[in-house]
Amino acid sequence: MTDKEIKENSKEKKNYRPNVAAIVLSAKYPEKCEIFIASRTDVENAWQFPQGGIDDGESANEALYRELEEEIGTREIEIIAEYPEWVSYDFPPAIAKKMYPFDGQIQKYYLVKLKKGAKVNINTEIPEFSEYKFVPTKNIYDYITFFKRTVYKQVLKYFRNEGFI
Repeated sequence: MTDKEIKENSKEKKNYRPNVAAIVLSAKYPEKCEIFIASRTDVENAWQFPQGGIDDGESANEALYRELEEEIGTREIEIIAEYPEWVSYDFPPAIAKKMYPFDGQIQKYYLVKLKKGAKVNINTEIPEFSEYKFVPTKNIYDYITFFKRTVYKQVLKYFRNEGFI
């Protein structure tokens, strides 16, 4: 996404960090639909999908594979679908301070499946997660941190309506 596109998609001229996010399905998909969620090391009880910033000169697809390797120790995935638009959310005040100069993130969402035999390893070089689990879609909101729920609901609803989950 270009700087111009990010600004055009930004509400109220806020400064959003370009980002990718992955809804990771277990290798049992489509027979069993379980989604990977993980608890952040730096925010207590903040469960989320793997995600991360897009580096300068990097495509969203390149960032997706890099971030998955950095956060969950594998790039052994198959892309099932992409959310058709970029979506944004604002950081809550406590996180906004740590993420300055960004007000939030604008994200490209991917629905991916772990390849058979892929190993998840959250004990990466710089661990971002303390634990993880695969949960049925209906149980996602028992865990997900409050400020990401609106975007997660929007994206998951789209993938459900399209018949992917």
